[in-house]
Amino acid sequence: MAEVATFAISDQLLVVIDPIARRTDGESVRIAKDVLSAGAATKVCLPEGPDEFARALARRGARRPVVIGDDGALTRAVALLHRQRQLAECVLSVVPVGGALALAGSLGVPTGAVAAARAVLDGVERRLDLLVDDSDGVVLGALRIPPIRDPGAPAGASAVGPGAGRPWLRTCQSLVRTLVPARGTPETAAAGPSRLRVEVDGATLVDLGHPVEAVSVTPGSSGVAAVEVRPASVGAEASPLRAEGRTVTVSGAHFRYRADTAVSGPVRRRTWTVGEGALRLVLPGAG
Repeated sequence: MAEVATFAISDQLLVVIDPIARRTDGESVRIAKDVLSAGAATKVCLPEGPDEFARALARRGARRPVVIGDDGALTRAVALLHRQRQLAECVLSVVPVGGALALAGSLGVPTGAVAAARAVLDGVERRLDLLVDDSDGVVLGALRIPPIRDPGAPAGASAVGPGAGRPWLRTCQSLVRTLVPARGTPETAAAGPSRLRVEVDGATLVDLGHPVEAVSVTPGSSGVAAVEVRPASVGAEASPLRAEGRTVTVSGAHFRYRADTAVSGPVRRRTWTVGEGALRLVLPGAG
């Protein structure tokens, strides 16, 4: 992770404000916008949906894009720039606003509106590794199999879904789930050990004959990813298996995976490759 360039306050900024951020924390959005406008020439975009969000980034011209939003807005922006094959030429800034900010914080972005906006103006460009999969998806922070879910939610349910805030509807749904047996499809299979083959740079770390509880893959800072496999324990807890490499392939039974903020699948095989220094992100300078 190397410092590449500092930025002058004369830079022109394209400030894209995610609609969720506007709804959930309008005051932080206003503060960030005021700080940015006081330090640079800004053009503010207020997209109402994913299509307008994508068009705003695609038409940025010479302006440096600044995304005001949560982790979902950050990953959406990176994924769009990657699919447009513009990630290598774009220096991205983010001001985290909203409920889910852990990913931005883990990358080194301040999670306070004022500090993050000042970093946009006075920070440095740093190149960070990410993961790119064979379906053109990207991972900034961590990949997990099986996906982490809200421990209070029933298996197969999202944290917020039909019946939220309506106890009578949740009671009816619970009764239906009791009376109608779940179908044994890959989408609704009960959580438990999976039989997966995990290969790192072509070498098998764990094979189908050894059930696993969890797999995690995290991009590092030197062109390799850190892989950890937790075998299903019998009696005493089994020690995790660890490896590093540039490519990671997982195959076997249908599985879902969480990449940053999104859950994907089920798939039978997926390969992730490290994109060394592929994300050009503005972060606070040293000191």
